Amino acid sequence: MDSIIKKKSFDFAVRIINLHKYLVDKKAEYVLSKQMLRSGTAIGALVREALNAESTPDFIHKLGIAQKETDETCYWLELLFETEYIDDKEFNSIHNDSKEVLKMIRSIIITSKKKLKNEKNKGEKDGDKNEKK
Repeated sequence: MDSIIKKKSFDFAVRIINLHKYLVDKKAEYVLSKQMLRSGTAIGALVREALNAESTPDFIHKLGIAQKETDETCYWLELLFETEYIDDKEFNSIHNDSKEVLKMIRSIIITSKKKLKNEKNKGEKDGDKNEKK
């Protein structure tokens, strides 16, 4: 079964690609939309990399980069909206999706860091028990 963040980030990338096509074809906007395309599609790729991480720290690191790319995508969307390349309806829909993905990634990172800390603390306690024997 696929993870929720894997599906959400993929679906978001599809929306970003479709928005890029619209901006290029209908609005003749090439620069901002290309930046949005790069960061918006990188999120899903980084989530996939994270899901194949070699360790928990590697997983956290890759998701940290995905978090940065998601926030960058929010920036490009906000800029496209403020410069009137996309209207309220288009912006609100896709921006809400980007914020949802960002929240999910942040939550996974926080949970993973707590898990890593607990594992480290458990290992230290187990080491203390072995020394006392």
